[in-house]
Amino acid sequence: MNAPVVIIGTGLAGYNVAREFRKLDSETPLLLITADDGRSYSKPMLSTGFGKNKEADGLSMAEPGAMAEQLKAQVLTHTRVSGIDPGHKRLWIGEEAVAYRDLILAWGAETVRVPVEGDAAELIFPINDLEDYARFRAAAAGKRRVLLLGAGLIGCEFANDLILGCYEIDLVAPCEQVMPTLLHPAAAAAVQAGLEGLGARFHLGPVLNRLQRTADGLEAHLSDGEVIPCDLVVSAIGLRPRVDLAAAAGLQTNRGIMVDRHLKTSHANIYALGDCAEVDGLNLLYVMPLMTCARALAQTLAGNATAVSYGPMPVTVKTPVCPLVVSPPPRGTEGVWSVEGEGADIKALCRDSSGRLLGYALTGSAVMEKLALNKELPPLLA
Repeated sequence: MNAPVVIIGTGLAGYNVAREFRKLDSETPLLLITADDGRSYSKPMLSTGFGKNKEADGLSMAEPGAMAEQLKAQVLTHTRVSGIDPGHKRLWIGEEAVAYRDLILAWGAETVRVPVEGDAAELIFPINDLEDYARFRAAAAGKRRVLLLGAGLIGCEFANDLILGCYEIDLVAPCEQVMPTLLHPAAAAAVQAGLEGLGARFHLGPVLNRLQRTADGLEAHLSDGEVIPCDLVVSAIGLRPRVDLAAAAGLQTNRGIMVDRHLKTSHANIYALGDCAEVDGLNLLYVMPLMTCARALAQTLAGNATAVSYGPMPVTVKTPVCPLVVSPPPRGTEGVWSVEGEGADIKALCRDSSGRLLGYALTGSAVMEKLALNKELPPLLA
């Protein structure tokens, strides 16, 4: 029997490369392995669930059995790969060896965790997948006061969504503005003001030192001495690409698993895409590059070697109280920012010395200009 194409991970990256591959090849055996329950869902929807009053089951689009049938594949759920042996083109599940024709690493990123003192650390919830979301919803039932750690893209999306779900929100982050690595300060101020208008309270600068149980909930002790009463805590302080298993197998890693423009790792017949991959030096934790990679890799797996290229990749942030679209300037470019507008409606543009548009941040009504501006943007990976 022919060795299968094996995909580790059944998130957007894993299932989408499987779908795209099946459009081109319906016969090669296909095996998907996942450490979670294998349900198909769209991860960006995790930060819209409370506003839509959706349980985890409501965000699931298909059960693993249906996905296996749709993809003419075998899907192994709640299964952890313990090792990869590139020299013999096999991987290990405990003591069982599984041969592969090609191996695709699509196992995503893990939440960054920081140690917190006190007796309630287990009430800090990361929300990085559907099972995390289910755990948090169960814990949040009947509660009202949520402390959010992190004021980046995910933290701000969760803040907006939880407020729409009638929760009281405090955000704590050791930065001077929201989304500090993504946004021009003027756009950040517009988003923060929008969330504050909904009732969000920002505590920018300090970090959470201690989380303590009290008679009626929790007390969050911040590094600046402030104490915030709350019922539970959501951690949204960032993601770290999963690289340990790849590194142990001798694959080259940096921030992510290093791959070339064909998404090939440093070893033949092993590829990576999605949040765990660093594509020609870029580790982009967004849907648009992931989908672009899935289409290109499917072609390569089907025998038509296809290099990936990224056009402009603007990011739409789900903060409906203050709509936001941002396209950060490409790495290695230098430009000058100009800002127009006021209040919630900010247009911040970054141009180089010759006037060429490098990036933008649009909030409020200014997001209507994104399509025109996108035509001016340079590709991220030509």
